[in-house]
Amino acid sequence: MGKPILVLNNVSIIQDNKQVLSEVNIEINNGEFVYLIGRTGSGKTSLIKSLYADLKLNDGTGSIVDIELNNLEDNKIPFLRRKLGIIFQDFKLFSDRSVAENLKFVLKATGWSDESKINSRIIEVLEKVHIENLINKFTSQLSGGEQQKVAIARALLNNPKLIIADEPTGNLDPKTSIEVMEILMELNKKGNTILMATHDFILIDKFPNRTYICVSGKIAEIDLKNKNINTIYK
Repeated sequence: MGKPILVLNNVSIIQDNKQVLSEVNIEINNGEFVYLIGRTGSGKTSLIKSLYADLKLNDGTGSIVDIELNNLEDNKIPFLRRKLGIIFQDFKLFSDRSVAENLKFVLKATGWSDESKINSRIIEVLEKVHIENLINKFTSQLSGGEQQKVAIARALLNNPKLIIADEPTGNLDPKTSIEVMEILMELNKKGNTILMATHDFILIDKFPNRTYICVSGKIAEIDLKNKNINTIYK
């Protein structure tokens, strides 16, 4: 296994003047696929927001993709986010633009200027998620599963060191959820490190990996083998 790509030591996270999590200790190595589970409101999204510096760390120390999160200056945050690939539950695509235009917007916003390289990169990432045939479709014409595949392609554009997926199957039907998971697992096998927040235990059972749980304001690593899903939060 590779070197640590994410390390949090005794971190506290505060949102809206309320402490959401405390004494958080996490370590994820390069090349791993790790789940983050927990009930709605348990702090999963707050933790993820802290990883891309939308929330500041309180207490403790943290580093991600070789960047220290403590006292990270605001002008350094875009640099951090360019090293991450972030996938959201609600896709966050421009519905009035084509797939290609959505991806081109991100590339230009992150410093790409050569049109031929931009177009080549767009095709490359769409091929990785098997939707290159949708390149000229407006995202409003796509199914939920297709939109999430576009969102995954967008996350890959700048060769991120870590992909963070926040409930990426939350708005999808079971069949489409498995298709999206298969793509994420394929990316992981090719070397992408992935942290995925989810509450879908069917997927976790089908695609088992190391798992952290948010419960009672804390985070702990948990072995889900032979566990009763209905009782793990107790």
